[in-house]
Amino acid sequence: MAEERDAERGSGLLSRISNEMVKAQKEFWGKGPEAAKSYMFDDMLFIVMHGGLTAAEKTMLDFGHQDLVRQFRQTFENEMTERLSDMIGELTGRKVLTYQSQILFDPDRVVELFIFDDDANESARAATAEGQLSEGEAGEATVEEDLDQAAGSGR
Repeated sequence: MAEERDAERGSGLLSRISNEMVKAQKEFWGKGPEAAKSYMFDDMLFIVMHGGLTAAEKTMLDFGHQDLVRQFRQTFENEMTERLSDMIGELTGRKVLTYQSQILFDPDRVVELFIFDDDANESARAATAEGQLSEGEAGEATVEEDLDQAAGSGR
């Protein structure tokens, strides 16, 4: 029974992290991702978000300016470091040492990486493994009203 509670706390924490990151993206970018999932490994947290490019960014990509979109995103995320690190620290109860964000194109993904001063607890690591080994939703964002739905994406 205690193992089930620990697993729920790990899975619940990962989903809360995903939901809060989606909410932050929507608040600060004006558009959120279509899907997000969090993964906890040792002293690292990865949040992978699908979709979420703004109309202006999509237009700049159509013009062939990937580097400008990436440069602006990186500058913006650098400015957001303290806010996002504080948010993740509050959610996890752990000290964030550093943070990095990277945007990828075709398909578009944003990967957020947080490094902590200690290793993840067993329930968070187990939830990450469970989310990879089963068809469960461990670590996925679940708050539909915060997720931006792509037309015809089936999500």
